[in-house]
Amino acid sequence: MQPKVTIIIPFYNDPYVEQAITSALNQTFPNIEIIVVDDGSTRHTDKIQSYTNRILYLGKANGGTATALNCGIRAASGEYIAWLSSDDIFYPHKLAIQIPYMLERRASICYTSFDYINDHGQVIEHNVGPHIPNMKSFYQSMLAGNPINGCTVVARKDLLLQTGLFNEALPFAHDYDLWLRLITSRIDFHYLNQPLIQYRRHEQMGTVKHRTVIEQETRIIQSRYAHLLRVLYQELGGENEL
Repeated sequence: MQPKVTIIIPFYNDPYVEQAITSALNQTFPNIEIIVVDDGSTRHTDKIQSYTNRILYLGKANGGTATALNCGIRAASGEYIAWLSSDDIFYPHKLAIQIPYMLERRASICYTSFDYINDHGQVIEHNVGPHIPNMKSFYQSMLAGNPINGCTVVARKDLLLQTGLFNEALPFAHDYDLWLRLITSRIDFHYLNQPLIQYRRHEQMGTVKHRTVIEQETRIIQSRYAHLLRVLYQELGGENEL
């Protein structure tokens, strides 16, 4: 029997949410649960109404994406968690490819490449991803910034709970913080070099609107984990250039 996967869609005033939910419902993987966490939206909630008999809808006061994700993870009945932003799209075969890949390797967390799409859903860049050749390069990339697209990630729920979930004090770089917590706890990240999601670029996306705050949070996170990453890097024979 296939393991159960919970797809969590944090939602806040997003006009694209219908496309995200539809892409989750269209998964060819047979054993899924879809949780939409409404983080205090005041607009576009009507777009969810026609789906309420096929999803678990959770409403909460506005607290940011990390709080919405944590709410969904705690409520999830799946063994595995997949995060889907409400403006992005899963390809129908995402979980049907990624879950067997993880099971074969006994991976507790896995990320993939992705395609960029525009406001109109047209692919504007194909197979975008870090394409990191080895672990030393991976540690270098992780200290320089966040090369992992959170919506490509599938992780075991028990791993996320053990690690303490997303840091709700970080409104925007909570994913970067969690990845570094996992890495410095010696959890292996597995990379599948295949685009399994469409990541939407648009004027209202958080990475555009909140760039300055994201950069500030990133520097704080880097200073917190730099020493531990350097230890891992040096264990692989790397010098102090990290």
